Amino acid sequence: MFLDRVKIWIHAGDGGAGAATFRREAHVPRGGPDGGDGGRGGSVYLRVDPGLTTLRDFQYRHHFKAEAGGRGERAKRHGKAGGDLHLVVPPGTAVFDDATDALLADLVATGQETMVARGGRGGLGNVHFATATHRTPKHAQKGEPGEERWLRLELRLIADIGLVGLPNAGKSTILAALTAAKPKIAAYPFTTLEPNLGVMELAEGDERRPSIADVPGLIEGASQGAGLGHAFLRHVERTRVLVHVVDGASRDPEWDYGVIRDELAAHDPTLLEKPLLVAFNKLDLAAAGEAWPAFRRARDRDGTTVVAVSAEAGAGLEDLRMHLAALLPSIEELAEPPEPAGVVVHRLDTMRDTFAVSRDADGAFRIRGRRIERIAVQTDFEVEESAARFQRDLVRMGIDAHLRREGIVPGDMVRIGPVELEWEPEAWEDA
Repeated sequence: MFLDRVKIWIHAGDGGAGAATFRREAHVPRGGPDGGDGGRGGSVYLRVDPGLTTLRDFQYRHHFKAEAGGRGERAKRHGKAGGDLHLVVPPGTAVFDDATDALLADLVATGQETMVARGGRGGLGNVHFATATHRTPKHAQKGEPGEERWLRLELRLIADIGLVGLPNAGKSTILAALTAAKPKIAAYPFTTLEPNLGVMELAEGDERRPSIADVPGLIEGASQGAGLGHAFLRHVERTRVLVHVVDGASRDPEWDYGVIRDELAAHDPTLLEKPLLVAFNKLDLAAAGEAWPAFRRARDRDGTTVVAVSAEAGAGLEDLRMHLAALLPSIEELAEPPEPAGVVVHRLDTMRDTFAVSRDADGAFRIRGRRIERIAVQTDFEVEESAARFQRDLVRMGIDAHLRREGIVPGDMVRIGPVELEWEPEAWEDA
């Protein structure tokens, strides 16, 4: 089965907790803090592997997690950093955040790589919190959780030439005749259920080796979701040249030609701006021979290049090969991915050092902000000193005053990321 669209859940590694330990040595009765830092969690990366052509590796496994960072230890020993997780995808993979539908990356170049989930930072050991007036801090940070999210991966095949047309137009037969590919061929519609790829040899001495994709047959309404072709229209977006294969022996080749043109335009109007060549196929059949003169005159009128072929009999294929060679770019350009070029989208985090307060459906106060959420998850509220430090952070950042202005009362719930706290003003004021 050809797999070109999957959802996967990724979780970067959590950071390791910092240690709250003290020196315990002979002749050092009051040893100071010596807790080491936790290790950073591993991040999750996607990397392009040119040897892949489908997303089949994700067919049965959809959850991936990077290694967590190690805990800090006494004697200022830092925890081990978690190993990064590298997942490989085929060229032409677009990466979307499934929750927001935002494009995160469009990966087309060999070796191109992007981070899709950042590992959590390791917590600081108590050695960092000693001061002149507080020499024995029991406070150490917990590790920061790694990022997690659902991703949607969509593959758009990267091919130099794309074969499009109605079912049973002969696309697979042309692919087999021009390349060493061996697609399934039969005299009934929808024989091709997945794109096939082949590499074509051009004229002797021409070192270019263009790739050809045979896209499953489209039908009227494909751009709105009809038929098998809807799932594969995206695969013609990255081609350099389109070959529109028309069944010359059909009841109305001109109507067939118009249907595919309309569907390409409905999916993406820029597709019709690509170099286009029409292959009028099955010329070995009497019906195609009768329809050929009128079809050729119509293409002459609209300025479209058309070549008559019989893929079954091998007639006209050298002419087709010659026209394709003329439409293809130089060998240097063929070595680079076709447009659109791969991109990685970087978005500014506008909540990094600020916060916002809202109310959840159950009336609880929700505090959002990158910095305060990170502080909350790295605080061990079982340690009194750590809890008091967190409360002072709320006061310092202005969150305490903001909540009071919003009318918070004792017993109200406050949520900060995954942390839930009950408002106890006396405790907060004492801190």
